[in-house]
Amino acid sequence: MAVLFKKIKNLEAQIDNYLDMVVKGGFLFKQGIKYFLEEQTEEFESRLINIDTTESDADNLRRKIERRLYTETLIPESRGDVLGLLEACDKVLNKTAETLHQFSVELPFILPEVKNYYLELTDISVSALEEMVAAVRSYFTDIIHVRDHINKVQLYESESDKIAEKIKRIVFRSNIHLSQKMHMRYFALHIESIADEAEDVCDRLSIAAVKRFI
Repeated sequence: MAVLFKKIKNLEAQIDNYLDMVVKGGFLFKQGIKYFLEEQTEEFESRLINIDTTESDADNLRRKIERRLYTETLIPESRGDVLGLLEACDKVLNKTAETLHQFSVELPFILPEVKNYYLELTDISVSALEEMVAAVRSYFTDIIHVRDHINKVQLYESESDKIAEKIKRIVFRSNIHLSQKMHMRYFALHIESIADEAEDVCDRLSIAAVKRFI
């Protein structure tokens, strides 16, 4: 019994490390967007390299956790939910790296008057990611507070919608080419989608948390 308990605690520590990497990805993403908007190319590319490394390390750790869940038959009653949550969190981390790469490849023109809104949208979306991680941690350590973190994610997601709409209203009323307007809308949508993905994780988490009480 002591051996099994030790294995479970070790697994929980690995999951905690994985979630740390998701938070790190959000932090690097936020820095990357800031440096892109400030036209600090070297700093931006540095964050891009770092987020790729973080995403790769997180993928490797997630696969190790999944293998352990199957081969060592740990937490069998919650295994499916845990696997689903890890995969859903992975989508959020992937979205941060993917979006930063799109900025690097496509180099969108951003109107000066909406740069602060892009920063605000990035900050809100990353806050949703961070609260999502806090909610997942609570699932393992303090399940009664899962709902509190989920509520914050929902608030951040709603706020991201409002900021994205502000960007689109300003952009589509400006005197620039339609292609530039569409490009800015596209990138606002991708930043906003990080908060959307975080909310999707929390929808899954809500069901998993309820099942723990049944």
